[in-house]
Amino acid sequence: MSESTTSSQSATQTEPESSLSDSGVNQSSMPQHSLLSRLYTGTGAFEVVGRRRFYYILTGTIVLISLLSILVRGFTLGIDFEGGSRIQFPAGGGVDTAQVEEVYSEALGMDPVSVQTVGSGSSATVQIRSEALDAAQVVTLQDALYDQFQPKDSDGAVSKNVISVADVSETWGGQITQKALIALLVFLVIVSVYIAVRFERDMAIAAIVALFFDIAVTAGVYSLVGFEVTPATVIGLLTILGFSLYDSVVVFDKVEENTRGILHLTRRTYAEQANLAVNQTLMRSINTTLISVLPVLALMVIAVWMLGVGTLKDLALVQLVGIIVGAYSSIFFATPLLVTLKERWGPVAAHTRKVLARRATLAEGGAQKAGATATAGAAAPDAGPPRRRTSATAPTPGSRPTGKRNKKRH
Repeated sequence: MSESTTSSQSATQTEPESSLSDSGVNQSSMPQHSLLSRLYTGTGAFEVVGRRRFYYILTGTIVLISLLSILVRGFTLGIDFEGGSRIQFPAGGGVDTAQVEEVYSEALGMDPVSVQTVGSGSSATVQIRSEALDAAQVVTLQDALYDQFQPKDSDGAVSKNVISVADVSETWGGQITQKALIALLVFLVIVSVYIAVRFERDMAIAAIVALFFDIAVTAGVYSLVGFEVTPATVIGLLTILGFSLYDSVVVFDKVEENTRGILHLTRRTYAEQANLAVNQTLMRSINTTLISVLPVLALMVIAVWMLGVGTLKDLALVQLVGIIVGAYSSIFFATPLLVTLKERWGPVAAHTRKVLARRATLAEGGAQKAGATATAGAAAPDAGPPRRRTSATAPTPGSRPTGKRNKKRH
């Protein structure tokens, strides 16, 4: 009597547990979440790590274009790096930059490097950047500009003294470049040590490679578009490296959480858990990027277009480019590179082979069982359809859960 009771209880417990499994459900036939729902909930629907070959090709193409632009076009260095003279005077009375270029060319017999209007309204000024001028050339240019435009001082009186000339030595720009490179090197060393201690070696390698990608692409964009490189550009470049690192650390932290103890399980691979981590942090990365880009756009609109502050323009441009590039690298390059490094050698590579071999075995067994079921069904036409179908493949990303939930356990 006790044996039959025990058997019935065992059968009762086994049936609910088996019903909780979704291994026999055809995932492709299940309803899918919408695109925005999958993006918001981070269900793993966006295949990033699995398509890493495509993103490697895309990343390599971007880097190649950037390097070619740097080698062929070079950079438009500001006066702080090349040296030269800067002439500035108030732009009252609707002074046109084309007229200024014409006066400069007629007075000195050569063209200026650049002429631009900075600021707006009564505070607007004309800035002329040229090669280094000697004392005689400076006097000649001041006389020509004074005769043509009659600039006025703050009291409204016409004065030649408002035409200021400043000489900048190229050695100063070299000192800035040297200090920037030293700061960049120290930054990379500290970052490498921190990530290696906080996470692990492979994550440190992936993060540093992503940082070099950000530097190369940002520099390539400046070369391709022709933005002028100034000390503010160098400062902005160091700033965006911190943003890129922050985004990579956020993603790696989630990867570490999802892959903790993965080597003791055989249901999912390291790559699948890393892809889930990318999906779970994707919305956060997008929000962070948008929140970071909006103030930069506001800075460009107010400070550059309305006030005409040239220094802020250089800072805003490098930050805008760097934020977008940094968000791309942390999502589509750093994490896939981490998975590639992990699957090259070590326990993760062995675990991946083990999981894939297990799935292949289950798939083969499921096919044999399906064939036997079909044969039995043909022999017994009155038999009902099979209760469940076996599928050895991993659940389709974004599929709705198929197991019964909130079921009382006995």
